[in-house]
Amino acid sequence: MISSNIAKRYARAFFEIAGGEKRYEEYYHELGRFSAVLKENKSLSEFLANPIFAQPDKKAVVESVLEKIRVSPLTANFLKLLVDKRRIGILSDIEGCYRELMDNALKKVRVTVKTAFPLTGELSDRLQMGLEGLTGREVEMTVLEDPALLGGIVVRVGDTLYDGSIRTQLNNIRNLLGEEL
Repeated sequence: MISSNIAKRYARAFFEIAGGEKRYEEYYHELGRFSAVLKENKSLSEFLANPIFAQPDKKAVVESVLEKIRVSPLTANFLKLLVDKRRIGILSDIEGCYRELMDNALKKVRVTVKTAFPLTGELSDRLQMGLEGLTGREVEMTVLEDPALLGGIVVRVGDTLYDGSIRTQLNNIRNLLGEEL
């Protein structure tokens, strides 16, 4: 909980700076690139988290990584600040909080759709338009295939789950029949 609050504060501060330049998405993608480097390179992540190593050494390593992935000076300074303050370990939390702030500011919502079978282009477009009408926001939709659903669709919009899968309907019928016996 504490690291979550700290992540929110750092994300909000970086977001406000990005807002001044109207470059929310660009800075988000830069954070994501550096975060991906940390996720892919376990030894780098462990090095930065280890208190045995000196802060100047950590900062030098981060600077060399930043030169290779080419981020803006603002993002580079933010990431170096996280190293200085020993908060680089919560970068993925900061990235998530920043994404929420960015989505709210840009009136976007991220939606996850699970289907038993692949959606056609037309059906996917119709679903996206329907979800935009439901949410009143621009929808960024991720479609996943899950054959265990048997049929139907499961849609997650934020914390809300719309479950129209055949598997769930069969389970509901099974529960109803079980109660009546």
